Amino acid sequence: MIDFQPTDEQQLVIDTVRQFAANEIRPVARECEETRKLPEKVLLQAHELGLVANALPESAGGGGDRSAVTGVLVAEELAWGDLAIAAAVLSPGLTAYPIAEFGTDEQKQALAAFTGPRFVPGSLAWVEPRFDSDAFRPKTSARRDGSDYVLDGAKCFVPWIDGGDTVLVVASEGGALAGFLVPRGAQGLGVEAERNMGIQALPTAELTLSSVRVPASAKLGGERGADLRRVLNQGRVALAAMAVGVARAAFEVARDYAKERQVFGVPVATKQAIAFKLADMSIEIDAARLLAWEAAWKLDQGHDATREALLAKRQAQRVALEVADGAVQVFGGHGYIRDYLPELHLRNARGFATFEALALV
Repeated sequence: MIDFQPTDEQQLVIDTVRQFAANEIRPVARECEETRKLPEKVLLQAHELGLVANALPESAGGGGDRSAVTGVLVAEELAWGDLAIAAAVLSPGLTAYPIAEFGTDEQKQALAAFTGPRFVPGSLAWVEPRFDSDAFRPKTSARRDGSDYVLDGAKCFVPWIDGGDTVLVVASEGGALAGFLVPRGAQGLGVEAERNMGIQALPTAELTLSSVRVPASAKLGGERGADLRRVLNQGRVALAAMAVGVARAAFEVARDYAKERQVFGVPVATKQAIAFKLADMSIEIDAARLLAWEAAWKLDQGHDATREALLAKRQAQRVALEVADGAVQVFGGHGYIRDYLPELHLRNARGFATFEALALV
């Protein structure tokens, strides 16, 4: 049975991450957006909290306590603070979690870097720059050539934070999904920085792979491979939680503004049209959150959560966009001005329809 009441430990996690988001992320979020730079101090502080490391195996220096449900609680609170910084904070998991779950003994030796004293970002290349991009049927190919694999294709929306040395590339090997740990400096790997409408503080890149050659040992899981469908589901659940966080942030700023803004001597929140809109926002956010929790719970039970993860992501991305747009409307003309938060939330929310595996739980 699904229990929707967080445990005492999970509630402590929620309170801790919410306080961190309020005190450390929110004060620098707008500046980071304008300068297109991540706050290195905040990333290090988040690393010291163990938001990713605690979920890695104890043998690698982690806490050995990975839970998708706890992961969505963390992801929502971080994204409530700021989506770009949240994605950066959680980026180590893009590489570390798949290695921890499916990697060979040799590959798992790399996990120690993610639990060390410094923040080490991860990178996962899944989305492809084409109108018919299909997460389960990538055009990027991997073919065996002796003791190596040769990769060809293109990827986009790839987190590319300074300090990482490996990117996990998802490709099609004989029609099956496979992952490959590719050095960022590999010969034949082209990198072009992207300029996005939202999440401007988060560096993302478009990659071109032109006969990129990696040893067979670079294949995630070795000869047995890895269950990348599960990895994709973990990413979709994370995105659902982050979309809920963005929607909640947009709702709260609209609600507070409506209470303070006076029109004809009364707060606009007392106007029926505004009051009903805010009520609908709140209902939709709670419903989207429950879908994310259900999908995360199913992941924790070891079940196939493909349906639940997709439903959660689709619903949450719709809710985030509608709530963010509603916040702009509540603010009226001010909602379109960069001095106010609604325009930032709207630009970030618009990206969820395109994002895929921007974070993992």
